[in-house]
Amino acid sequence: MSIKFLAEDDRPREKFLLKGKNSLSDAELLAIIMGSGNREDSAVELGRKILDSVGNNWHNLSLLQISDLIKFKGVGEAKAISIATALEIGRRRASQEVPEKIQINSSSDLFKVLQPFLGDLQTEEFWVVFMNQSNRILGKSKLSSGGINQSVVDVRILFKAALENFATGIVIAHNHPSGNLKPSQEDLKITKQISEGGKILNIQLLDHLIITQNAYLSFADENLL
Repeated sequence: MSIKFLAEDDRPREKFLLKGKNSLSDAELLAIIMGSGNREDSAVELGRKILDSVGNNWHNLSLLQISDLIKFKGVGEAKAISIATALEIGRRRASQEVPEKIQINSSSDLFKVLQPFLGDLQTEEFWVVFMNQSNRILGKSKLSSGGINQSVVDVRILFKAALENFATGIVIAHNHPSGNLKPSQEDLKITKQISEGGKILNIQLLDHLIITQNAYLSFADENLL
């Protein structure tokens, strides 16, 4: 369905999904926060009126009190609080530094990152770490958990997540609750599958770690990749 056939209050959300957040005007962003307008004005038109009243300046809007916002027809306490909350989140975000991504220089660095998540588990879990070209961690995710002896991995889901995180490299890891660091035939098989799949997508498998409570085995260090 074309956006123009949707109710006016729904259009900014659809535009967000179809074209991205950068395509939205300030009035459309405010409309999404409010959710609806009033009998005379759509949410976008109401948002435009509110912004016009403060010179189309978000900082000036943040100075308004709840009592100022509810003077606009169609803005009750709930909408006013939503607007104030969104602006406060923006203020706090602006005041914080962008956290520096952890850089990985060795398998021991990876173990320090992953051991708190995997070291003490009684069942096996399979995780993936997403890396950029500078070997900095973009994110990490648990892909599966299974019985104490096995963990089933869907390679398609793994690479879907890697693409969504814009990763150029990945590290996979799983734990052996038994404490045995020796890789199984299944461990070797899934490592090969993921490595080969990554070549097609130009996403390099950098390492595979088997983790126990106090130790680890690195496939890269052991030349098993």
